Amino acid sequence: MLFNGLLNFLCSEDYLNVEYIENHTEGFSAAANIARESAASITVVAQACGLDAADVSRFYRLFATTNKVVSLYSQGVNQSSSGTDKVNSIINCHLATGRIGYPGMGPFSITGQLNAMGGREVGGLANQLAAHMNLEDEKHRDIVARFWQVDLVPDKQGLKAVDLFNAIDDGKVKAVWIMATNPVVSMPDANRVKRALDKCELVVVSDCIEKTDTTAYADILLLATAWGEKDGTVTNSERRISRQRKFIPAAGESKDDWWMIAEVAKRMGFGKGFDYDSVADIFREHAALSGFENNNDRDFNIGAMSEIDDRAYADMVPIQWPVTHDALTGQARMFDNGDFYTLSRRAHFVATVPIAPANLASTEILLF
Repeated sequence: MLFNGLLNFLCSEDYLNVEYIENHTEGFSAAANIARESAASITVVAQACGLDAADVSRFYRLFATTNKVVSLYSQGVNQSSSGTDKVNSIINCHLATGRIGYPGMGPFSITGQLNAMGGREVGGLANQLAAHMNLEDEKHRDIVARFWQVDLVPDKQGLKAVDLFNAIDDGKVKAVWIMATNPVVSMPDANRVKRALDKCELVVVSDCIEKTDTTAYADILLLATAWGEKDGTVTNSERRISRQRKFIPAAGESKDDWWMIAEVAKRMGFGKGFDYDSVADIFREHAALSGFENNNDRDFNIGAMSEIDDRAYADMVPIQWPVTHDALTGQARMFDNGDFYTLSRRAHFVATVPIAPANLASTEILLF
């Protein structure tokens, strides 16, 4: 509602970057129409958001008249019940003013996890393929299948965290392997998570701490390496890949997560696909997939790093993707030329209809 109101304000007060909209975007009219219908005035927006109308007016005027604007948003936006459209409404305002891709301008998500960007690069979500490829895109599934030489790549999303524990509770999922998280503490509706794990036929937990709220439900507890014992790469919010080098030896019989996954896969008959000797082996495959049949039509591309040797991997300095040249020079800025990774090479406005939160805020104080 707040950013639909801003988009409507930018339209009605003539603060649009018309040249940018016409040359580098599509879908503006639909987004502007929905913004006008849903957030017709500052008074309507203020009332819906529980804000003072004068404050909303000052915010809109400040955004409209300030050239360099960065909109930072975090989990309150990202993880709400309509989080995707909330982000779309923010991006719409930056596209409408052409403030994206240039120094000091753009939408900027502050993620909740240190390596959130890196996790997405390797397909670490239930609705993604590796290398930022789309699970529901037949072309992307074909690329992944041929690269990994497999016959089947799922065409439907897997279960996200809340849905997963609901499915366990309902008896639809009978085995779960929990790594690098403590869901009994971190997940909403902790009692349902506990109940689900208690009835699950097989609960495997990898952790560097023996006794946590979640390990109490483990049938099998695997000893994982801690942060200072890990070796690999992480990627921060500016697309910068950095080497994380272990600075203490692994304690006792603890093992790296990648090693555990590979060894279990081998015992399940998938040795050919998990025949890794080191993290450098995994990184080279990761880089090769990102560049496989990528003719500048997919944003994540570090294909030039697919042939680096162990020494080069060990000595890697922080670098921003995409990395597509043998000289291994990254790219500091994206979208500053108005070129986007869509079929039309234009950015897409997304018409967003404001939806009330699934759980409305209240003044009631709950004591536990």
